Amino acid sequence: MYVEERNYTLQVGKAAEYFKNYEEFGMKVQLRHLPHMVGYYVTEVGAQNVVTHLWAYDDLNQRDKCRAAMQADPDWQAYLPKNRPLMVSQETRIMKCAPFFVERLKKMLAAVK
Repeated sequence: MYVEERNYTLQVGKAAEYFKNYEEFGMKVQLRHLPHMVGYYVTEVGAQNVVTHLWAYDDLNQRDKCRAAMQADPDWQAYLPKNRPLMVSQETRIMKCAPFFVERLKKMLAAVK
């Protein structure tokens, strides 16, 4: 399994607006297309104004297909102009689960369904 970590640094003071837009317009589209939201976080200590979200995929082909479907969704295209102007930068990492963690992650994800 793979976990994608996406970090967005936001403009100072824009986190509340970002979260409002995401909850109202973006999250439902992502949940429609992406298989597993592992978490959605904002920094409390350390670099400030950073939003991190994690998504799990069975493999990288699944990720490519899911993200392509989401990008093609008109609801996603309508959402992007609401939050992109609030972002300063983006960083994405894709991580492969350690062998001993795969089954634990699968159980965690199954518990959420």
